[in-house]
Amino acid sequence: MRDTSEMMAQTARAPILAPAIELGDFQLTVHRRQFPDAQDRWDGNWLHVTAQCLQGGALVVASGPILEAPDIQRLRDGLAELVRTQAGAAELRGSEPNLLVRVTAADGFGDLRVRVELTPDPHGQGHWFAYALDRSYLVEGIQQLDAVLAIFPVRGLDFVPRLDEP
Repeated sequence: MRDTSEMMAQTARAPILAPAIELGDFQLTVHRRQFPDAQDRWDGNWLHVTAQCLQGGALVVASGPILEAPDIQRLRDGLAELVRTQAGAAELRGSEPNLLVRVTAADGFGDLRVRVELTPDPHGQGHWFAYALDRSYLVEGIQQLDAVLAIFPVRGLDFVPRLDEP
């Protein structure tokens, strides 16, 4: 057992704050790129995240490389369109089956409806949450998404292979 003077002599480290997105009961924290050195659109956009939803005594968490930067960009653009038109839907959906978040405007006046489908084990479990979200949260959500995309921008989408290349 270490004595307390040795433990006190160690420097305390501040927690690393990862960028997070919050939409009501749903929270997404982006920790890092799965392949930080990759600059291409395929490997360079995978993000290691933690997604969680807490509602009515239930907490479901899924983490790992389950989203890509373009998925975050699509959600951001979809929410901006919801703000602009007051109609339609925005989705956060990745290639992996762990997560789906859908924000829907039923009409131009009331709350938004949110449905979160989240599981750490898509082959053996399924969990969903549904709740209302006040429209005023959209602007903050877009700002949070912009902050994430500033740190983890979409990579490699300007590359389009030529058809005449082998």
